[in-house]
Amino acid sequence: MPAGFPVARRGMVIGLLGGSFDPAHEGHVHVTREALKRMGIDRVWWLVSPGNPLKARQPAPMADRLAHARALMRHPRVVVTDLEARLGTVYTADTVKRLQAIYPGVAFVWLMGADNLVQFHKWGRWREIMALVAVGVLARPGSGLKARLSVAAQIFRGNRVHRGENLARRKAPAWVFVNLPMHDASSTEIRARGGWRR
Repeated sequence: MPAGFPVARRGMVIGLLGGSFDPAHEGHVHVTREALKRMGIDRVWWLVSPGNPLKARQPAPMADRLAHARALMRHPRVVVTDLEARLGTVYTADTVKRLQAIYPGVAFVWLMGADNLVQFHKWGRWREIMALVAVGVLARPGSGLKARLSVAAQIFRGNRVHRGENLARRKAPAWVFVNLPMHDASSTEIRARGGWRR
């Protein structure tokens, strides 16, 4: 694997949690820990993205966001990365395809909060993402019902698996919705309160 990339062995299951992390907060930590506990995942990689094609406002500098995320997310099974910047990818589908090519034999699970499932159908090539990897959706405050009724959830309702099943071993498309104790932290609210330097 290329220098500076995290280590993963054949047979491992890696959860991918992508986002701008502008800033990372306890809600991100919470869903990461819950994913590790509930989804049969060996490791979680945070993919701190250079930017978000769906957002007009660009995030704080990458170095600041990475440093803050690494200070916050301290867990032996979690790696905070700038893989999308290293790969030069903008869209999640391209990131996943590149990682699958670099790490043959590693099973990847795309992790997202329920708030992202609500607007998942607006992502570039979102159906391709569903075809490439299993998707783990974690409950977020105020988004549970909207997520279950979302465009993506309705189109792929026949591919939803039960929580007790091993999601990572299922052939995509496969997704699961996991209810969990909620944490209401929000990057948008933190920025609005001036709690994040830019």
